[in-house]
Amino acid sequence: MASPSTIKLGDHEISFEITPLAEQANGAVMMRMGDTMLLVTAVMAKRLLPNQGFFPLSVEYEERFYAAGKILGSRFVRREGRPTDEAILTARLVDRAIRPLFPSQLRNEIQVIATCLSWDATYDPDILGLLGASFALSISDIPWKGPLGALRIGRIDNAFVVNPSYEQRTKSDLDLVFAGIKHEGDLVINMIEGSGKEVGEAVMIEALQFAKPYMLQVIEFQEQLAKEVRKEKLPLVEAVKDEALKQEIQTFLGAKLKTALFQGDKKARMEQVDLVKEELLLSLSEKYDDPAKISFVKDFFEEEINRQVHEAALKEGKRVDDRKLDQIRDLKGSAGILPRTHGSGLFERGQTKTLSILTLGAPGDQKLLEGMEFIGKKRFLHHYNFPPYAPGEVKPMRGPGRREIGHGMLAEKALLPVIPQVTDFPYTIRIVTEVVSSNGSTSMASTCSSSLALLDAGVPIKRAVAGISMGLMQDEKGNYALLTDIQGPEDHHGDMDFKVAGTKEGITALQLDVKINGINEKIFKEALEGAKKARMKILDEVIRPILENPRPSLSPFAPKIYVLQIDPEKIGMVIGSGGKTINKIVEDYGVEIDIDDTGEVFVTGTDEEKSKQAVEVIKNIVHEVQVGEFYTGKVKRILDFGAFVEFTPGQEGLVHISQLDTKRVAKVTDVVNVGDTVRVKVVGIDELGRVNLSVKDAKEHGNQTPSA
Repeated sequence: MASPSTIKLGDHEISFEITPLAEQANGAVMMRMGDTMLLVTAVMAKRLLPNQGFFPLSVEYEERFYAAGKILGSRFVRREGRPTDEAILTARLVDRAIRPLFPSQLRNEIQVIATCLSWDATYDPDILGLLGASFALSISDIPWKGPLGALRIGRIDNAFVVNPSYEQRTKSDLDLVFAGIKHEGDLVINMIEGSGKEVGEAVMIEALQFAKPYMLQVIEFQEQLAKEVRKEKLPLVEAVKDEALKQEIQTFLGAKLKTALFQGDKKARMEQVDLVKEELLLSLSEKYDDPAKISFVKDFFEEEINRQVHEAALKEGKRVDDRKLDQIRDLKGSAGILPRTHGSGLFERGQTKTLSILTLGAPGDQKLLEGMEFIGKKRFLHHYNFPPYAPGEVKPMRGPGRREIGHGMLAEKALLPVIPQVTDFPYTIRIVTEVVSSNGSTSMASTCSSSLALLDAGVPIKRAVAGISMGLMQDEKGNYALLTDIQGPEDHHGDMDFKVAGTKEGITALQLDVKINGINEKIFKEALEGAKKARMKILDEVIRPILENPRPSLSPFAPKIYVLQIDPEKIGMVIGSGGKTINKIVEDYGVEIDIDDTGEVFVTGTDEEKSKQAVEVIKNIVHEVQVGEFYTGKVKRILDFGAFVEFTPGQEGLVHISQLDTKRVAKVTDVVNVGDTVRVKVVGIDELGRVNLSVKDAKEHGNQTPSA
């Protein structure tokens, strides 16, 4: 019988423990699945931050090397540094699920921290982080509308699996994380993060249906467990209600706001809306000298934009740029626009424009991963840059933030299922997307421009990938309208951002975020259908007409990779003492050489002829020398009884003084000196592998073509 703090989901038990360890936090829990354990805390600042236009929530996921029994990091520091991309993505996952469930009027700073204390290399800690954040907030005195249910769904041999292990996930054609809450007796989904190997929309719907009972089960479990320990929620500061001021604002605005808001050009819209706002504030600031009143005006102005955007979509079927609800903005694209790069693609959707640039590298250019969960290499990379000029702003230029990492990884997930296997295409592939103009859904535009870059570079991908973002406008009665290809105000003031990417065969990635409680299964299904229709339009009308298939050859500026297989026992011969042999080949021929433990050798170079020569040198090094073969070598050492000749790189043989010439030789240096090039014949190999050579026999067989 499971203990009261343990719930079984599928084949695994998850333990919820209200821990006294972090007793000064508003809420603290210890989560466990297998031997993976997380401490999750929630703390709310006591003081309200006045006149703040956003909700100050921060979520952190802390990886600890000790959790995996590892000592990592710089050898001069040996401690955790900047969070890995994986840790940042886990923090974003938790943030996206819990953020919509805080009351809109809450302005106290809140921080949720999930610290991985133990990791068993079997289960991903992210689900524990989601559930731990939910339970810590539920038992705390922090106002919050949870608890939420969360779990991962995989599919192996057409059978769904709850919270699959890492090993099971490698066999799965689906990797979905769902989070949601119970609303009016049913489950609504408020966050999805997932990928698939070209999985159909019907399978995604089945996965949600499969997940719902488990999610409701874990929600009800938290509700029951929290009853005994839940603290009384802190009272919220009531929003100021000034009906007279509201009326005054609405009278001033009249039709001004609607006229400014509903126009196609983003820049003109922003300028006109800002101008109306400035005029409103100037008018009322002359009358009211109260900061609270001015703050109320700013908030109400945003509410008016929100109301007008919703009403137009729900009552008139109208959007800010006068498109139909299911209409995509004007689409354009091009490929090969940068002359010296290995591949490039430009994708335009209205005023959203992304430029993706692809670079091919040697196997040794792979990214090295060293973290709590993963140590290894990564050969396909997608990086996303969002410079301040893209939305027409001026900001400091810093390194990639959480948003850039999250958007870059979403596009990477979308593209990964079509990337060729290393056995078919041994290159390291890096794509960088520069967002050059932004007006909504740049991550999905990145996917489209990256597809064009892959095709332009001649990478043999399975199929092109495209993506679209679906939006939602919903009123308090449950009436809703779905919007295809959302932009600025529809994203900021809308209720949903549902990104779906895939090929003609199926979905490769999807991501859902909401600003309401969540969406039901009906909306989920309709949004998938709308996204598929839009995806096919982009593939058929933009990508295929530009490049239907990958270019038949790589860019002349891309490196060439030659692959050969050698006996693993001879790897040391290629490397040489202290790397002497391999370094000399690299220096002489201007190539990169990567050797796998299996004996697979990759020679990468930009000069085709020199690369082929380097391959031949390696072949000669590992070649099984046979008696009777001829070589041209260089004299390396001279002794009284003969000379040592390097006849293949790193391999020497002895030419005895009696074998230096056809006539008698009194002194070795009478015939050869160090550095001389001589033609030799292999005349013997002893039981220790030592090679005996003869210049004499090579001269006697002068008409014979050397073996090497």
